[in-house]
Amino acid sequence: VAVAGAAPSGRGFPPSAAAKAGAGAGRCRSAMPPSAMLLLQLLLLLLPLPPLLAALAVPAPAGSAAGGCGPCDPALCPALPARGCPLGRVRDACGCCWQCGRGEGEACGAGGGAAGGRCAPGLECVKSRQRRKAKSGPGLPAAGPPGVCLCKSRYPVCGSDGLTYGSGCQLRAASLRAQSRGEPAISQRSKGACEQGPSIVTPPKDIWNVTGAQIYLSCEVIGIPTPVLIWNKIIRGQYGVQRMELLPGDRENLAIQTRGGPEKHEVTGWVLISPLSKEDAGEYECHASNAKGEATASAKIHVVETLHEIALTK
Repeated sequence: VAVAGAAPSGRGFPPSAAAKAGAGAGRCRSAMPPSAMLLLQLLLLLLPLPPLLAALAVPAPAGSAAGGCGPCDPALCPALPARGCPLGRVRDACGCCWQCGRGEGEACGAGGGAAGGRCAPGLECVKSRQRRKAKSGPGLPAAGPPGVCLCKSRYPVCGSDGLTYGSGCQLRAASLRAQSRGEPAISQRSKGACEQGPSIVTPPKDIWNVTGAQIYLSCEVIGIPTPVLIWNKIIRGQYGVQRMELLPGDRENLAIQTRGGPEKHEVTGWVLISPLSKEDAGEYECHASNAKGEATASAKIHVVETLHEIALTK
């Protein structure tokens, strides 16, 4: 029987060298176990994969690797919103790509690399001590737990539009919104709240009561600077207001009390009358003033003989 790949041999001709080699190779193949043959084929299939994977790998912008920054390629940076960034733009953690700055109260610094949010200009990323302690430990990214964007200047400021803003960051945000509407930018006029004239927060209310009772009128005002509050009794004549009597005067049954609050730049005042007499009936005025203006509010005290008259009078 002729062996495949071997030269034919006739009578008187010895087998060729190729035939001997082929026969030897055939004996070697038949001696290799099937499992070894399968392993050899798998290894041969895996050899071209590294060059193929390297060719298919797509470059990423700087910082795409977890916790690190690669080479910067601005062409690969994500596009900013078409309407722009409401609070302005900032560079990412790797200093490569532009991204929209995050506002007050928004999360920041999470994830590391370019994935971490950056605070808008004028704000800083603050991480609470408790949050850092609770999340510290092995296996966490280098960037650590997320923080919160807070304004660097945490005090009220007065804007050029005459409005008071809780911080310089709030003023800046309002200015950017105004500019996006085509309005002039808002600048900081001064630190602290804008000055404003007094306004009545809680005016005094009319009172009906009997002689001998203990009553009081109250008035709450606000203004910047804090207003000065006084009480007057309005004396009316036939043709209107005749004069204003500054209280308490020399009346023994009447006292004036004033205190600051309950809020900042507020002041509250009271007229206390005890015992109530018929001479105390009339109109009382709460008058507040500061450098920016003044405000008034008034109420009447009605003195009746009996409690039954109160229901009938009202």
